[in-house]
Amino acid sequence: MELQALQVAERFMRYVQIDTQSDPNSDCFPSTEKQKDLSKLLLQELLDIGLVDANMDANGYVMATIPATIEQEKLDALKLPVICFCAHVDTAPDCSGTDVKPILHQQYNGAPIVLPDDPSQIITVDKYPYLKNFIGKEIITASGKTLLGADDKAGVAILVSLAAYLMQNPSIQHGPIKILFTPDEEVGRGTEKLDLSKVGAHFGFTLDGGEVGTFEDETFSADAATIVIDGVSAHPGYAKGKMINAIKIAAEIVAALPKDSWCPEATSGREGFVHPVDINGIQEKVTLQFIVRDFDTAMLAVHEKKLFELAQNVVSKYPGANITCSVTEQYRNMKEIIDQHPHITSLAKAAYEKAGLNMVKEPIRGGTDGSRLSFMGLPCPNIFTGMQAIHSKHEWVGVTDMEKSVEVLVNICNLNTNSFNEK
Repeated sequence: MELQALQVAERFMRYVQIDTQSDPNSDCFPSTEKQKDLSKLLLQELLDIGLVDANMDANGYVMATIPATIEQEKLDALKLPVICFCAHVDTAPDCSGTDVKPILHQQYNGAPIVLPDDPSQIITVDKYPYLKNFIGKEIITASGKTLLGADDKAGVAILVSLAAYLMQNPSIQHGPIKILFTPDEEVGRGTEKLDLSKVGAHFGFTLDGGEVGTFEDETFSADAATIVIDGVSAHPGYAKGKMINAIKIAAEIVAALPKDSWCPEATSGREGFVHPVDINGIQEKVTLQFIVRDFDTAMLAVHEKKLFELAQNVVSKYPGANITCSVTEQYRNMKEIIDQHPHITSLAKAAYEKAGLNMVKEPIRGGTDGSRLSFMGLPCPNIFTGMQAIHSKHEWVGVTDMEKSVEVLVNICNLNTNSFNEK
């Protein structure tokens, strides 16, 4: 497969220069209007490629269909399931996404990469061992002051390249393929306004994964937990025996959290955690926000009970203070749905093997649009893009990983057809 002609890297480097950072504190949808700048560009590129039904709705969702290369009569007889491939246009709010300057490093030699706009930012093989796989190959980094945006513009570039390749090669047999670009994935709202009936697919795959060969059919289950602390306000000059400072209570609750367990910085693999993400208020009232994560959905309630009991124990030392605790569901482990549709994983495994890859299943210590899509009725595991060191100034991606991802997607489209032809 001549993937160089697809210009995956060229597309990617154009896309990352468009600022699409989402905003977790915004009440708008999408959370930032600038996300639509890339969405509008993608819409035009899909139309130029020949996807005549490509459209963008008022919420910034871009949808399009790669038309089938099988005649309609045969499609009707096969009852071929329709596949959707999905990627998100926004970048994370954790690190600046303004004025991204992508750098293509040709024939990487294995030496430390000093990023030119901030020489203190150095990418090394010691810190990122996966880099060893790209000695003599092309990688792309940012310049040192921003994230790169491979999460998830690598996925976006892969999907546009897939569309271009299939439109250029009509001899490849496949049914209709749906393309979906979403906003606001990074702030957990990627499917909030999506009308799934307009997608018109039976199952899908997100393009939002890491190392080549990885396949993710399992995510955290996730809740948001909120603790509101009501203290007692008084003039600080006359506060003795009167003031109950909610800020100090909040600080004591955070300080009481375990420091060597039960937190992101001390857990890995399948361990869950509770993580304070925001504190806001004044001496009279403070709101603490937490995220609660575990692969076992039932464990969320266990973690929340432990957190609220810890908080109550702290507050009990301050007569007159009160707390209110609440939980909001965010997303659930998509494996609960994916396991009900084993043919999806089998199809992906065959596509990986056809591309010369061994599928490596990994759980995601986070979530994807696929988590929500799966529970909305579109089972949707996650496929690799090559993105590394995401949400940071060290973010980088290998060009061959992106190209290999396109190859896997082409195989999925074709094998989906072949599996039904053989029945």
